[in-house]
Order: sequence, then C-alpha cells, then structure tokens
Amino acid sequence: MGKSITPSSNSVKKSRVSLWPLIAATFLMVSGGTYGTEDIVHGAGYGRAIFFLLITPILWSLPTTFMIGELAGALPEEGGYYAWVRRAMGRFWGFQEAWLSLAASVFDMAIYPALFIAYLDRIAPWFTDGHRGEYVGLAVIAACVVLNIAGVEVVSTASFCFFIAVSAPFAIIALLAPFKHGVLLHVATAPTTSHVTLMGGLLVCMWNYMGWDNASTIATEVENPQRNYPRAMLLSVLIVALSYVIPVAAVWLTGLSPSAWETGSWADIAAMLGGPLLRAGLVLGGMISALGMFNALVMSYSRLPLAMAEDGLLPRAFAWRHPRTRAPWVAILVLAAGWAMCLGLGFERLVTLDILIYGLSLALEFAALAILRIREPDLPRKFRVPGGEFGAIAIGITPMLMLAFSVIRSGSERVWGMSSLAFAVLIIVAGMVAYLGVLAFMPGASVTPKMETR
Repeated sequence: MGKSITPSSNSVKKSRVSLWPLIAATFLMVSGGTYGTEDIVHGAGYGRAIFFLLITPILWSLPTTFMIGELAGALPEEGGYYAWVRRAMGRFWGFQEAWLSLAASVFDMAIYPALFIAYLDRIAPWFTDGHRGEYVGLAVIAACVVLNIAGVEVVSTASFCFFIAVSAPFAIIALLAPFKHGVLLHVATAPTTSHVTLMGGLLVCMWNYMGWDNASTIATEVENPQRNYPRAMLLSVLIVALSYVIPVAAVWLTGLSPSAWETGSWADIAAMLGGPLLRAGLVLGGMISALGMFNALVMSYSRLPLAMAEDGLLPRAFAWRHPRTRAPWVAILVLAAGWAMCLGLGFERLVTLDILIYGLSLALEFAALAILRIREPDLPRKFRVPGGEFGAIAIGITPMLMLAFSVIRSGSERVWGMSSLAFAVLIIVAGMVAYLGVLAFMPGASVTPKMETR
C-alpha cells in the first residue's frame, strides 16, 4: 500500500507557497489575530500593554525571525527546525527538537477547537449544548484534515482568506474608536474574572508572539525559499505587532477602563462601538481564527514526522504522501487522531508551560545557527544575521533571557499537581527515553543520513 501512493519526484508537480500566503500562514501560526490581548491590558494597563506589545517583538520576535531567515534560506529542508538542529548537532538533538515541538502540540492544538466552540456558543448555543460541542470540535479537526490533505497550496490560500476575515473586525474597531472619544469612559467596571498581574501580562504577551519557526517545516514547498522566508518573517513581525497595537491604542481613546478587560472583552467592545452586527462579525472572526490557526499548524506539525520517517527515526508509513497533492496524509491523520483524543481533557491555557517548552526548542535552534556559522562558514546564505560569528551567537541572548524569566515564573502554574517546570523536566526526560526506544526498535535509526554528512 505504501509504495503505491508515493509517486516518483517527476510524476507530480509540487505545489508551491508564494510570499503572501506564506505571510498569512505565519500570521495564523503565531497570532491568529488580536484575540487574546485582553489580559495584557487588564494586567498592565493601556500604556504598559502597548509598550510590551512593541518591545516584545524587538527583544523576542526579531532575533528569532532573523535566525529563521538565515537558516530557512540556507537549508530549506523538509522538517525545518528539526533539520537545522540535526545537521548542526546530530540525530539525538534533532530528535529532541521534534519531540519538544510535538509534545507541546498536545497541549496547544486541543485549545483551538475549544476556542471555536466557545465563540460558536455566543451566536448559536444550540450547537454547543451537551455532546454537540464535542461533535463540533471533531468537525473542526476533520475539516482541517481535508484541507491539509488537499495540499499546501490549498492550506496557504485558505490561510490568506482567514487572515482577511480575522483582521476585518479589528480594522473596523480601529476606525470607529477615534470617533467615540469618551463614549466608554463611564462604562461600569465591575470586578472581572481576570487575575492576570503585570508580570503575567508580559508572559501573555510573549505567548502572543510565539511560533515564528512553525512555517519553516514546509520549506521545500515554498516558492524561492531563500528569498521569501526572510521577507515573510520580517513582514509578519510588523503585521502581527500592528494588529495588536492599533486596536488596543484605538480603544484607549474611548476611555474604557483597563479593569473592564478580560478574556472575551473584544466582543463586548465591538458591540458598544458598532452594535450587534460588528459584535457578530468579531465573534465569527474568532471562530475563523481558531479554525485558521489549527489548520495552519496541522500543515506545520505534520512535516515533522514526515522528515523523521525519511531519516529512519519513525516508521516509514509516516513518509507516505498523497499521490496528487504530495501531502503526508498518514502523518496528518495520526496527529489529528491524537489531538482529537485530547479534546476532552479540558486543558487550560498554560502560558508558562507553552513558553518554556517552546523556548527550549528555540534555544536549540539558536545553537544550531551559531554552530553552523562556525562549522560551515561557506554554506550559501542569501540572508545572514549581521555581525559575523559574534552576531550569530549574540542574537539569541535576549530571547534566552526572556525564557529565563518564564522559568522563574514557572512555579505559579500547576499541571496535574506539579509545577509546570517539573512537568517540563518530565517531558525532556521522556524525549531522551523515547530516543533510546527508537534506537532499539527502528533499524533505520542507526544509519547516518546524508543530511548529516553532506
């Protein structure tokens, strides 16, 4: 069966993702729109929230996108960051890089169908009553599986449409708010359910700027990756930052107190500024955002088991591709089944845990950047992090310092009765044990792949 669905490289024309669909997919993988910024305003106030939303991409996102721009352009490999770390540091660390990303996805991906259901409940509660909500969540996953098996071109085009739909309600809010100066000044500010502090607001801000490397896993399917990846990363940072700052700054002009903000407040703000029609558009945008984020991340994560299978670290079935679209359909189906089984676990957004696991994988990527600069100085790089070897090393300092801050804060969140830091340590240890299991049971894992020797 496997042989019949994996055509030769010459039999099928590969789909290609162009610049703006790549930017849209990156936008959804990182942000998904202005949703989720409410707790930053509540915890930090308007001025400091805007400061955080501007300084975080400078200290956290730009160094990351510079690193990705160089590595994705120089090594447009299947699996992206997994391939970079493996080439620079060997199969063990490459496996750990993929393990951390897939382990984090268990907690991350179950959130988006739940968000879709939560927004749907605001406009059509019948669909979320009883077990219907579970069926809706499964339908979201199934729809994204179909889109992803249809190929990267379909996913990237859909991502561009989702990006427009998600951004439109906030653009209208930003246009209306300056003409509503003082309108929300006397809105009742009863105690909210949000307990986010100033430092918690910074952590939420970091989480809202995470995931820049996700688009790298489809590098072989991007049109002219050496040119488009650096451009897409830098433009995406600018677009995401503006999508956060402009609506928040616009609502500041209305006089609404920061204490009135909590998760979901954007819907109420839309209703006060533009009436029920704008509120409905924003809630619908929330559903589209959740669907678009899940859809884009399925495309990203599914390339990890594909690349690992091609390297002999997973069963060969994960490398099977659809005969027409070249999509890794087995990897998509297996991952989707795993995420579907997590829908009922009721994970809350564990911001610190997400940042910690993501930050550990990011540290390996920055290490790969520095090591490859030293070991392979002649590797063709159309885009380079400035500053030579020193620049390649120094660019990771501020993201790692911010990661250290999240580690210090890790004791404030609990996972199954333990701190998120202790839980992250368990995930790391499990990755090492899993690698030993791969060496024991996967014959191909002991063969050195060409990627490490060329």
